[in-house]
Amino acid sequence: MDNAAFFASLWDDYIAIAPQSARIHALFAADNATVINDHVAFRTFDTGPLCLSRLEPRLFDLGYRRHAPYAFPDKHLSAWGYASSDPDAPLIFLSELHVSALSTVAQDILTPLLASLDPALAETPAVFSAGRVWPAISYSDYRTLAAESEYAGWLAALGLHANHFTVAVHRLRTPTTIEDVLERVRAAGFAINDAGGEIKGTPAELLEQAATLADRQPVAFAGGEMHVVPTCYYEFARRYPDVDGRLYQGFVAASASRIFESTHRNPRG
Repeated sequence: MDNAAFFASLWDDYIAIAPQSARIHALFAADNATVINDHVAFRTFDTGPLCLSRLEPRLFDLGYRRHAPYAFPDKHLSAWGYASSDPDAPLIFLSELHVSALSTVAQDILTPLLASLDPALAETPAVFSAGRVWPAISYSDYRTLAAESEYAGWLAALGLHANHFTVAVHRLRTPTTIEDVLERVRAAGFAINDAGGEIKGTPAELLEQAATLADRQPVAFAGGEMHVVPTCYYEFARRYPDVDGRLYQGFVAASASRIFESTHRNPRG
């Protein structure tokens, strides 16, 4: 699978579970010849054959390299950012949840799921849009997990997907500021993640970010129960050049931590 096919497959999977993202993309495609994707992000568990160290070789196969590590101790997460030598290729952000940091109750829900996985799943880049590759959990278990870790509940219910794509605001013809981007998105009726403020980061940090709240779609749980839960969101990023004139290629952990909250069931400001 080449890079173009990889990202096209990710996009198709992403808008299938977050259809509002296609409508948001259209807001900018209307007056921009190309809407550049700044980065995509993935979530996984640190236990079993789909942990970060087993998944990232597929990114290396696509020409990516590790750029910088990130830690989110309050959310029991760690992550790496990945960059490509192709300046037009999206950055990638891959995070994993430290299962052993969760309660015994949460571990008892997750351990059987992860034990059921086929190690061969991680042998192809298609794994990144494979969805839920373990048996459906009960809605009660989903709520138990999400009450402790929204990330755990989301991942257990939905599986592997790009949880967001990102408009590269610095590559748009118009609008050119995060503020104007959000005004357009809000005017179209989409809710914005305001955890820690609508705009996370500053020009001094070389990265400004904002995001919608996740779409909400019906998801199948054990026993055939269907419940509407948060799925994926759309992000907006404006990058700035460093003192050497190079566009910043990293992420800001404090900002990313609040962006994670776009998929919370009950977002807070």
